[in-house]
Amino acid sequence: MRILVTLLVVAVVGIGGWQLLPSQEDKNKTITVGTTDAVTDLDPAGAYDAGSWALFSNVFQSLLTFEPGGVAPVPDAAKSCAFQGSGLRTYQCTLRSGITFPSGRAMTAEDVKYSFDRVKKINSDVGPASLFATLASVTADNATTVTFHLSSSDATFPLKVATGAGSIVDKDTYPAGSLRTGTAVDGTGPYTLTSYTKDQQAELAPNKRYQGYLGGIGRPIELRYYTDSAKLDSAWKDQQIDVATRTLSPGVLSQLNPSDPKQRVTESDSAETRNLYLNTRASSPLHDVRVRRALAWLVNREELAATVYQGTVNPLYSLIPTGITGHTTSFFDSYPTQRLSKARALLTEAGVSLPVRFTFGYGIGRGAGKEEAAALKQQLEAGGLFKVDVQGYEWTDFQKRWAAGKMDAWAVGWVADYPDPDTFGAALVGTGSTMSTGYSNKLVDHLILDSQQYADRSRAANDFRGIQTDVAQDVPLIPLWQRKEYVVSTEDVGGGQYLDDGTGVFRLWRLQWI
Repeated sequence: MRILVTLLVVAVVGIGGWQLLPSQEDKNKTITVGTTDAVTDLDPAGAYDAGSWALFSNVFQSLLTFEPGGVAPVPDAAKSCAFQGSGLRTYQCTLRSGITFPSGRAMTAEDVKYSFDRVKKINSDVGPASLFATLASVTADNATTVTFHLSSSDATFPLKVATGAGSIVDKDTYPAGSLRTGTAVDGTGPYTLTSYTKDQQAELAPNKRYQGYLGGIGRPIELRYYTDSAKLDSAWKDQQIDVATRTLSPGVLSQLNPSDPKQRVTESDSAETRNLYLNTRASSPLHDVRVRRALAWLVNREELAATVYQGTVNPLYSLIPTGITGHTTSFFDSYPTQRLSKARALLTEAGVSLPVRFTFGYGIGRGAGKEEAAALKQQLEAGGLFKVDVQGYEWTDFQKRWAAGKMDAWAVGWVADYPDPDTFGAALVGTGSTMSTGYSNKLVDHLILDSQQYADRSRAANDFRGIQTDVAQDVPLIPLWQRKEYVVSTEDVGGGQYLDDGTGVFRLWRLQWI
């Protein structure tokens, strides 16, 4: 009888355990993920935006990557990486063995050198070349060793290598001096891109040949791209997708109920910020710093956060967001409240004709961009000091317009490339910045370079405080808000909490059927 009872208990436990595990059919079932992010280009040399890099982190490999919640990069395509000597100017990596491109050819140090060289050579207006400003040259010392020679000390260089900018491509299939066209991707990441239709969908199959940091590969994924939040909202409500991220509308986000048994909701702090960028060139009506300061006196962030975003974002008064080393409240210190009298006095001092007319662009379908633009227009036109001509643009066109300086002001979200204040420095306010405001300040450039010499990143805090003080006085941008991160999935999909954590890596492989 004891034997029979034991067998019965084992049988019951076995059945229960089997029911908790996904069946083979479920294991191979595609998980569908919806987003309003767009892919600018499938070539890593031609894209520097969240939507493109989200895809890159799954289909390409970099030498390094980030663990969930990590602040220091770990080897991925590399077996090891380290600075040589004490000057932080020579960085060397040894490749992991067994990595092969889709053609079957083994990845070598020449491919790594080729990938970094072409990013700098192509130097796309909307590409990531600006991240490698301190990279003087790359040498492939042998088949497995690559060395990066930097023009100045840069403790942040490994962080930049770990981003989408460091994606390694096959030198035999990507042209050296131009972007690759078409929809083929020859990467070595945890997924292969089996099908892609721009602005519609990307189908990803687990790459069984993957060799890297990850312990295993994930489930088949279909990324669906929606042109605006309303369409993403509708797809989620109609159960057309299993996971929704970046970005459901504020109305939907504010109503999410974590205790709803039919869905899983992850809400977390994020290093994503949104700024109003201002064209400082002589040809722009915002060239005079007093005009830009007047604008800063008119922005009401609390109103934006409470009305347009319904409490799903936090007002931001600094270049560097909360939770990142060097964060201050420099814009609150300089412009603590909305003051029409202060703005009027500055414009009178500048001797400009009122109202000052300028153009303001935003990306169509990017969250609540349209509603935000309307609210900012109302704030900035208070008292008849400014006249704002608002225009929305399709995402790729929008990028090209700000890169060419064709707008006077534009609002753009910034997702941290890596977990370090440096990602909010040169890329946003350094000379020749990605945001192309035309702003240049030698002291800011000096502080950015100085901050990069500290391997102990806490020692760079004073430099970043100085940068933010100068930026608040020069106003090449006006911080608006800092986002809270939301990922929503059906009750039978787990891993959403690891999908996007501020390290710049989009971990689709962590999504699993439960």
